[in-house]
Amino acid sequence: MTELRLGKLKEAVDDWKVMSGKLQQLADGKAEGVSATGLAQQANGADWTGVNATVTRTFITNTSREFEHAAAEAKTIHGLLQDIHHDFTRHKSDLRTALADARAKNIRVHQDGSTEDAYVHSVGDGGNTDPVPQAELTAAAEKVGRILWEAAETDRIAAKALRDIAKNKHGFDKGGPDDLEAADKQQGKEAAAYWAKKIKEEDPGTWSDDELKRFNETLKNQRDNPGFTATLATGLGGEGTLEFWRELASPAGPPIEGDRAKMLAQVQDNLSMSLANATSSNAPGIDGWQREVIAAGDKQFPIREGLQGPYGYQIASSLMQKGKFDSGFLNDYGTSLIEFERKKGNDSVLGEPGNLWETPFQLDYPPSDKPSDPVAGFLDGLAHNPQAAVEFFDGSTSGEGLESVDNLAYLSGAPEDGGGPVENPRKWPENEDGKPVGYASLGHALESATLGYAYDDRTPEIPALTDEKAIAAREERTALMDRVVSHYGSADLVDAQPGMRDSLAKMAAGHIDSITYSASEFGGSRGVAGVAGLMDADQKRLADFGGPDTVQFLRAMGSDEGSYNTVSAAQQIYGASLMEAQGNNHDAAMNAGGYSLLVHGVLDEARMEAIGTDFSEKEASENEKNEQEAAWKKYAAGAVIGGVVGVGAGAVVPVGAAAAIAVPIAFDTAEGAIGTWAENKLDWLKADEYSNDQQSIESIDTAKSVAETRAMSPIVSYAEANGIAGEKWGDHDEDLRSMYLFGAQKGDTDNSRVSP
Repeated sequence: MTELRLGKLKEAVDDWKVMSGKLQQLADGKAEGVSATGLAQQANGADWTGVNATVTRTFITNTSREFEHAAAEAKTIHGLLQDIHHDFTRHKSDLRTALADARAKNIRVHQDGSTEDAYVHSVGDGGNTDPVPQAELTAAAEKVGRILWEAAETDRIAAKALRDIAKNKHGFDKGGPDDLEAADKQQGKEAAAYWAKKIKEEDPGTWSDDELKRFNETLKNQRDNPGFTATLATGLGGEGTLEFWRELASPAGPPIEGDRAKMLAQVQDNLSMSLANATSSNAPGIDGWQREVIAAGDKQFPIREGLQGPYGYQIASSLMQKGKFDSGFLNDYGTSLIEFERKKGNDSVLGEPGNLWETPFQLDYPPSDKPSDPVAGFLDGLAHNPQAAVEFFDGSTSGEGLESVDNLAYLSGAPEDGGGPVENPRKWPENEDGKPVGYASLGHALESATLGYAYDDRTPEIPALTDEKAIAAREERTALMDRVVSHYGSADLVDAQPGMRDSLAKMAAGHIDSITYSASEFGGSRGVAGVAGLMDADQKRLADFGGPDTVQFLRAMGSDEGSYNTVSAAQQIYGASLMEAQGNNHDAAMNAGGYSLLVHGVLDEARMEAIGTDFSEKEASENEKNEQEAAWKKYAAGAVIGGVVGVGAGAVVPVGAAAAIAVPIAFDTAEGAIGTWAENKLDWLKADEYSNDQQSIESIDTAKSVAETRAMSPIVSYAEANGIAGEKWGDHDEDLRSMYLFGAQKGDTDNSRVSP
């Protein structure tokens, strides 16, 4: 595609522009000379008699209309060709830029879009042989793939639009959409009308694999096209949409397996994104569709006569797990769902949610760990809409006969906002092992609400504080984060909600600036110490989560290797940026480094205690791996900061194989990196170190040494870069040590927890 020749296409654009002008002049005569419009006027004004009054006059007027149609059709063709040339020129340029960027990073891109490390040892540069990180290889492949997909979409839409024009071989049409966007919308409406009619007239559960594949391809191509998505949704109706997915996903008969199940997984994702797009389209009838979906929530959809099927809520939530649904719809739906669940929770027969939502009918493909729990599916929907998420967690539900309960309190067990403990928090459904499932969805929704971007955003950006509305939104997010910090101050509580820890760590990383600010409080001295000015707390809108609550929250994060690594590395980035933000004021920079050390001290102490506990509990276990699934395998030196100009500037940090985090930094920049520091590989302990108590203690000492090096590395790097050594370093050394130890003291309960 980089060699795509567009010269002939440009010639065609120019030719059709001329042709369109000529035909338009012949049609309406707005310039000078004979025109079809004038001829028709003369024909209609003449005094015809006999056959001429009918046949001749009709022939002339019809012929004049053909000139009008020819002019309209030429205008359509010119507009389409002009858009096609413009878009393909852009695709070609974008692809060349993407390939050049990849080459600069030593990434080779193959014709199929795959990537590989193409590093060739340079001569005379010290022999740098660092491999290209997998995250960069993946990002390059995704970027190229996106460009190629967009080019294919342009080609698909353009080809169909031009073929439609050419269908009439014996005359001209009245013209049509004269740009690709309008053509795409029209094609979407036609496709949606076709499938809506087919769904209504047939049982989708009986569709052949080929029909299902065709439907999925249509969804994939049209899921971002409001012309298609809104037309399909309103064509089916709210209840009809739920009935359609029930029939397709869980038809009467044996369970769906194999290739068809894999295809249904794709259909579910694409249908979910299509419906999300429809709710945001503001198209006529969408408000009614939304109301109908909510109203059908408490209805059970039978599989066959005498066999009750899943609730409408369960079907609807299974279709909310992808895409960004409208905020108003999500909040109205969520309120209705929670109220229904709470009412039924008082039912003497149904009881708790695990019983209420239990059903043998599959709605999720592939099967999930939260089968048929509509609350979890709804939270997945919130996880892709930050505005809706924060609004929902700030809200409450009541309903007839129910006390008003704060939504966050009900779902997480947190104290009510401004009040005491919630009386009846949600009892989440359990798996076969008796462990609650679905908390990961709650974590994802809270990530979205507190960070301001979808939890699985691959290129997240911290929302910039551009105006009063953005500032108010930031304060809503930090107020919610304050409640999260206050509630999740116990490792036991975090571990009792499986799936929450990774999300809490990402939330902490995304609010590491406010966490550092909050942890800096000691005996009311923060004001006189000038911490607010040092951290630019007012301009950055930092929140005070409270010193004790922040320390307990950090302890909970430090108790697990994966969450410790996430928060510790984010602190390393923020601490380094805070130092750099002080400019040439080296004393202030070293002071800033001290506050970063304080947070590291809290985290490291919690981590050492956890290691000691592991040894005391697993002493008899040989070859026990201390690696956690969410641990960072590698943290590259010189993390690049920026990419966004303004207060929202952030560092995008990869977290294992999971989504990225936008870590806040302390200065506004669109370029550069924060110093350099040594690469850290976070392998805390080896399997053979589980043999006895003495090795446990030695391992704690080793881990502590590594942690101290990590905490100090940005400060040492800054000192080396600015000539702070010898006596100058001695002026700060004791203060830095004290800050680290002070943090450790704040987080200390009992370090090793092992037998003497």
